[in-house]
Amino acid sequence: MYQYDDYDRALVHERVAQFRDQVERRLSGALSEEEFLPLRLQNGLYLQKHAYMLRVAIPYGTLAASQLRVLARIAREFDRGYGHFTTRQNIQFNWIELQRAPDILALLAEVDMHAIQTSGNCVRNITTEAFAGVAADELLDPRPLAEILRQWSTINPEFLYLPRKFKIALCAASEDRAAVAVHDIGLQLYRDERGELLLRVLVGGGLGRTPIIGQVLREGLPWQHLLSYVEAILRVYNRHGRRDNKYKARIKILVKALGTEAFGREVEAEWQHLKDGPAELTAAEYARVAAAFSAPTYQQLDATDLDFGAALAREPAFARWAARNLQAHKVPGYAAVVLSTKPGLSAPPGDVTAAQMDLVADLAERYGFGEIRIAHEQNLVLPDVRKADLFALWREAEAAGLATPNIGLLSDIIACPGGDYCALANAKSIPIAQAIQARFEDLDYLHDLGELSLNISGCMNACGHHHIGNIGILGVDKNGSEWYQITIGGSQGHDAALGKVIGPAFAAEQVPGVIERLVATFVSHRSGDERFLDTVQRIGLEPFKQRVYHAAEATA
Repeated sequence: MYQYDDYDRALVHERVAQFRDQVERRLSGALSEEEFLPLRLQNGLYLQKHAYMLRVAIPYGTLAASQLRVLARIAREFDRGYGHFTTRQNIQFNWIELQRAPDILALLAEVDMHAIQTSGNCVRNITTEAFAGVAADELLDPRPLAEILRQWSTINPEFLYLPRKFKIALCAASEDRAAVAVHDIGLQLYRDERGELLLRVLVGGGLGRTPIIGQVLREGLPWQHLLSYVEAILRVYNRHGRRDNKYKARIKILVKALGTEAFGREVEAEWQHLKDGPAELTAAEYARVAAAFSAPTYQQLDATDLDFGAALAREPAFARWAARNLQAHKVPGYAAVVLSTKPGLSAPPGDVTAAQMDLVADLAERYGFGEIRIAHEQNLVLPDVRKADLFALWREAEAAGLATPNIGLLSDIIACPGGDYCALANAKSIPIAQAIQARFEDLDYLHDLGELSLNISGCMNACGHHHIGNIGILGVDKNGSEWYQITIGGSQGHDAALGKVIGPAFAAEQVPGVIERLVATFVSHRSGDERFLDTVQRIGLEPFKQRVYHAAEATA
C-alpha cells in the first residue's frame, strides 16, 4: 500500500492542530455553530440525530493492519465498540463527543490517516475496486493513479468550494467493480489495438434525488492527460454549476441542462489551456508514486493447491464459502478473500466490531501481507491469501462471524445507517435489512437463487445505492410515517442501469413479504440458471407488479 512521505505527514498533522484550535473555540463559544459548520465538515465531522458522526477517509479502500487496529481502538475508546463501513470505502463512527474529535484525528495521523474532505462541497474520497492490484482481469494496478488524483485534489484551493460534493471512481479491469457509471466522473482504463493505455471518461453520473447514469464524454484519452482533463471538467463545473439550489447543484444537472455534447465542447475548450502543461503525467511520475506502494513478495506456487482441494472435498461448508467469497488472483496459488459483514440479525450491514477489526488485522498479517481492502459493497477483503491457508483462515473468520457465504447473494444487503442515526433519513434502513435477512436465512435457497443484489437507502440521498440494486428499497416519508418504495432492474458495471419503481410504497411490516413475492415471481419465470436481473429484463415489470400488488390487495 502507499507509504506517506514527509509532505503527506506534515499536511495531516498541521490539519489536526488547526482543527483542535477550531474545536476549542467552538466549545468556548468564540465560534457559533453556523461558523463552525464548514470547519467541521472539512474534517469529516457531522452532527447527526444522537451525536456527532466522524467519517474517516480510506483512500481507494486500502488499509494496513496497523491502521485497522487504530480504527478498532477508536471504536472501543471513543465510540460504542464498532464502526460502519460505507459505500464510499470509508468508515463512520456514530457516537463521537465533540471535545474528543481532535484526539481521534491525532491518533489517525500517527498511522497516516485522516478525515480530510470526507464531507463538504469538494472532491471526496477517490475510489476504485477492492481487488485493485490483484485482480486477474486488470490491465494495471489503478491505485497509483488514484493516489495521484488524491494528492492533486487534497486541499486544492480551486476545488474546495465547489457547487456541491464531487465523487470520482477509477477502474482498470475488464469488469467494472467500481461502479464508475454512477459517479460525477468515472474513469475506465483500457488498451487499444497497439497496446496503448487509454482512458474512457464518463461524466454526470450519480444517484440521489435525480439518479442518472454517466455519459461517455471522451474516448481514447491518453492516460498522461488524466489530471489535466479532470481539472478541465471541474473548472467548467465550478464556473457553471448552480449554487442557488443545492438539489440542482450536482454536475449531473449541469450536464443534463447543457447536453453532453455542449458540455464536452466547454471542457475541450478549457482543456486547451491545460493540456501539454505541468499537469501532464509522465511515466517517471507514475513510477515515483507506484514506488511508494509496498509490493508484496509473492511465493512461486502452483495454481492448484492439493490441501485446498482436499479441504473443499472434505468440508461442504468450506466449499460453499469458497464458491462465493473468493476472487481470482493474478498470482498463481493465491486468492483474494471477501469477509462478509452481513451475518443477518446479529449485526447491521457494514457494521464491524472493534474485536472483529483487531482479528481481521491479525488475519491480514498471518495469512497475507498486512493489507486489508474495503469494498463499496461494505465488505472487507484480504487481497493476498495463499490457497493453502484458506481453510485455516475460514475457520477463524467463521468463529468471528465474518464468514457468511453470501457474497453477491440476496442477504449480502447494502444499506446506509438510515433513520436510526442519520438526521437526513426519512425512514430506518437497518431493521428492514435485518427483517429481510431473517426471511431469507436458508443459504441453500439463496445459492439456488444465484446472483441478486438488494440495496437499501433511508432517504433520497441514496447512500445505500438503492437505484442500482437488482432490488432497491427507498425509505420515504408519508404523512409522518415510514414507507418504502421498491424498484427492480437496477445494476452496476459496464451495463449499469437504474431500477424502475414497481408502484406505490409499502409499510415497513409489508416489505419482507414484498421481497418474498418478487423472488417467487423470479423463480416461476426463470429460464435455466438465469439471474434475477436477466429475468426482469426479459419479462419486464408487469408480472412482478401483479404478483406483489394482487397479494397486497388480497391481504388488505
